[in-house]
Amino acid sequence: MKKNTVKIVLLFLGIIITSCNALKRVEENELLLVGNTIIADSAKVTDENINSLIAQKPNSTLLGYPLRLNLYNLAKKNPDSTYQAWLNKKEKREERLIKLLSKKQFDSLGESFLVKGYSEWLKKIGEAPVIIDTAKTSKSLQRIKAYYGNRGYFNATGSYTINSTKRKQRAKINYNLDLGKPFMVDSTFSAIASTAIDSLYRLNKDKSYIKSNTQFDLNNFNNERARLTDVFRNSGIYNFQESSIYYDIIADTTAARNDQKMNVELNIENLKKRGDSAKTEYKVYKFSKINIFADHLFANNPNELDSINYNGFTIYYKDKLRYKPKALTDAIFIEKDSVYRDVNRLRTYRQINNLNNFKYPNIEIIADSTTATLQSNIYLSARDKYSLAFDTDISRSNIQYAGLSFSPTLSIRNVFGGAENLSVSARANVGASSDNSINDNQFFNVQEFGGDVALDFPRMWLPFLNKKKIIPYYMLPRTRISIGTSFQKNIGLDKQSLNSILEYKWTPKDGVSNTIELLNLQFVSNLRTDNFYNVYQTTYNRLDAVADNFESEPSFVNDFEPNDNGDLQLTIPSGTSAFTKAILDRAIVSTSDEYDEVSSIEERRIRLTQNNLIFATNYTFSKSSKTTISDTDFHQFKFKIESAGNFLSLISNVIPFNTDDGQKLVFSVPYSQYIKTEFDYVKHWDLKHSNILAFRSFLGIAIPYGNANSIPFVKSYFAGGAYDNRAWSPYSLGPGRTDNLNDFNEANLKFALNLEYRFPLFGNFKGAVFADAGNIWNVFDNVENADATFNGFSSLKDVALGTGLGVRYDFTYFVVRVDLGFKTYNPAEEISQRWFRDYNFANSVLQIGINYPF
Repeated sequence: MKKNTVKIVLLFLGIIITSCNALKRVEENELLLVGNTIIADSAKVTDENINSLIAQKPNSTLLGYPLRLNLYNLAKKNPDSTYQAWLNKKEKREERLIKLLSKKQFDSLGESFLVKGYSEWLKKIGEAPVIIDTAKTSKSLQRIKAYYGNRGYFNATGSYTINSTKRKQRAKINYNLDLGKPFMVDSTFSAIASTAIDSLYRLNKDKSYIKSNTQFDLNNFNNERARLTDVFRNSGIYNFQESSIYYDIIADTTAARNDQKMNVELNIENLKKRGDSAKTEYKVYKFSKINIFADHLFANNPNELDSINYNGFTIYYKDKLRYKPKALTDAIFIEKDSVYRDVNRLRTYRQINNLNNFKYPNIEIIADSTTATLQSNIYLSARDKYSLAFDTDISRSNIQYAGLSFSPTLSIRNVFGGAENLSVSARANVGASSDNSINDNQFFNVQEFGGDVALDFPRMWLPFLNKKKIIPYYMLPRTRISIGTSFQKNIGLDKQSLNSILEYKWTPKDGVSNTIELLNLQFVSNLRTDNFYNVYQTTYNRLDAVADNFESEPSFVNDFEPNDNGDLQLTIPSGTSAFTKAILDRAIVSTSDEYDEVSSIEERRIRLTQNNLIFATNYTFSKSSKTTISDTDFHQFKFKIESAGNFLSLISNVIPFNTDDGQKLVFSVPYSQYIKTEFDYVKHWDLKHSNILAFRSFLGIAIPYGNANSIPFVKSYFAGGAYDNRAWSPYSLGPGRTDNLNDFNEANLKFALNLEYRFPLFGNFKGAVFADAGNIWNVFDNVENADATFNGFSSLKDVALGTGLGVRYDFTYFVVRVDLGFKTYNPAEEISQRWFRDYNFANSVLQIGINYPF
C-alpha cells in the first residue's frame, strides 16, 4: 500500500510537470529570459557581486525545473471574468445557484478559494515569467560599467546582444565589455586644516588603504574614510564628522601623458556646524566631569538628589543608593581626565546592559568648546527588583509519546547591592510513556519534578586575584553559581539527580567567547534498577535468546514464564538475575560465546544502573564570524575540553577512600574519571538568491582512566536523529558496524560530517538536499566487541552515509523542519551489500525538528 501511494504521488507530480507550459503567459511578440552572461575582455565573469547588478534575472528553478513559474501559470489570469463566463454559459444557471445556496452564499461564492482564492494563492507563491525588457537591459549595462568604473576602468565601453535559443520564444542576454587599461594611483598627499587631526593622521598614515602604484578602487577610498573617522573618534575628536573628509583626484588622460596614472589629495576640513558659515577647528577633548544618575526619573532636579563622589565619579540618587558605588563605576569605561574614545562609550552601553539591572541606559555628552572639555551624564533606570516568568514546552522523545513541561522562574535583581541577580526556578514535566511495563492507566503516566537556584555576578568572582587586569570589564565577565535537583517517576530506571556548577564566562571581542566551568558536579541516583530489562528490551531479548538453550534446566524452572505466544521467557528481575549469576559463576556449563554474551550484557547493565558521581572541570572556546541573526555567509568554531575525577583522585592520596572491586568510592559511589574533548566546525556559503550551502564537521572523544573503565551514559555519544545522521533514528546507528545491538546505542568516540544545500521553494517554504556521514565507536574502554570498537583508519570503512531531502517552513523566529533520510551506505550490512540496499521508502526515516541542525 505504501509503495502504491508513493507511485501515485510521483505519477501525479509527473503529470503536473509535463502538462505545464512555461510560455503560457508570454505573448507572441515577447521573449522569455532564460540566461544572462557577462563577458569582460573576452573572459566570462563569474563574480556574483557583478552578476547581481543585472536588473532582470531568469525565473528560478528547482533542479533545473521552473517550479514557481509553472505554479504561477496554473493560476487563472482573470478568475472574475472566467467565473462570469461560466455563469453565463448556461441559461438560468445563476438563478438555480441562488435558489440552491441563497443570495448571500451565492455572492460569496465568487470570492471563495475555489473560484478566486486558489489563483491568488498560486500567484503569490509562484513567479511571473521574466519577459526581456530592453530598458532594464540598458540599465543593467550601465550598472556594470559603473561597477568597473569604480575600480579604475574609466574608459570601459560595453554593449549587449539578445540571442534567441533553439527553444521557442526564449532568449539569453550577453553583456560584452571592453575594459581597457585601469587607472593607477601615482602619488598621494594631504591637506589637513586642523593641527590635532594632522598629527593623528601622520601617526596612523601607514595603515592607509590608499597606496601609491595600486589600481584605483573606490572601495579603498570609502574604507579609508571610515578608518580615519574611527581613528579620530577614538583619539579625542569626539565630534568628528566623516563628511569632513574628501578627495581630489587628478588624472591626466591627454595624449602627451597616456600612462593612466592619477594623483590623490586627501582633504580634511574643519568642523562645519549647521547654520554657521564659519568652521571650527577640531580639537582633542578630555572629560572634566562624569555624573551617574542612579535614579533617572529625578535627573531633571539634581538639587533634590543626594550625591557621593567615588573614584572621580559623582553618583546622584534619591533617598538611598541601592547599588554599591563600585558596581556602578566598574561598568563605566569613561574616566575623568581621559580623552574621548567612541569605543569606551559603546563598551559602557554593553556592560550596563550586561548587568541586567537597568533598562534603556542613556549617555549624554556635553561639550565646552572653549576649554575642549566634556561632561558625561549617564542616566540609569532600574528594572523591577522582582519579576516572575513562566515557560511551557511540548516535547517528544524515545521514551515519551508526548510531554508537557511547565517552568516558573522568580528573578531577584541586585541581591547584595553589587548588581548580582538571583533566579529561582521550578520544573514540572508530565508525559505519556511508551514503556509497556508501567501499570499506570493514566495518559500522562510519567512525571519529573525539579528546581534550580542560580546566582549571577557581573564580574569574575575569584578571591585574591586582580581580575580587572586579567579580564577587563569590557570583556563582559560573568560568574554563575547554580545548584539544582530533579526527581523522575516512571521514566526508565527513575532517577534522582543533583547538580552544581561554578561557571566563568567572558567575551574578549565580538564573536569570541570563553567559558570555564571550574566545578561541574553531577550526582545521579537510579531508583528502580530492577526495571532495567523492562526499559532495555533489546538487551533483554539478547539475554533471553541465550537462556533459550537452558529452559529445561531444573534449577531454572521458576525463572521462566510464557508470553502471549506461549514462548517461555525469563522473568524480570528474578529470572534474569538468577540466570546471569549462574552463567558468570560457572554454576552451569555454557559455551565461550554464551559466556561472553552474558558477560557483555551484565557489564552494560551494571554500568547503566549504577549511580554516577561526576566531578568535572571544563573549558569551552567558541568563535563565530556571524554578525547578525540573518547572516548567511559565516563560519563557527567550537572547542571544548573536560576533565573529571582528577581532584578526587588527588585528595585520595591524602584521605583514604573506601573501595569496591578496585574502584574508589565517595559516599558509596565510584566517581567517574575521564578526559573528553570536542571539535565542532560549521561553515555556510551564501550562493545568492537565498541558496545556501551548509557544512558541519564534528569530532569528539572521551577516554576513561584511573578510577573508571567506561564513560558515564550522560557523557557518551550517540548517532542518528533529526540533528545528526538523519537516515537513522536516535541511538540506532552504531557503534561501528553493529546493528541495533542495544536499545540506546552509545560510545565514547564520534565522528560526523554533514553537508546540506538549502534553496527557496515558494513563499516561506524552503527545500533542502543533504548528506550526513559519521558513526560512533568504543575506544580505550572496557568494550571488546571488534565490530563496535575503533581499530585505526581501517575502521573508517564503517562510516555510515545517509542522504535525503527536506522541507522547511520559516516562521521568522524559528523554522519547522521535516527531513526524509535514506540509508545510502549502511556499515551494519555485509560489505557487498552496504551500498543502497536500504535506499527505499520502506526503510527511510522521517525526522521532525525545530530550526536548522547546523
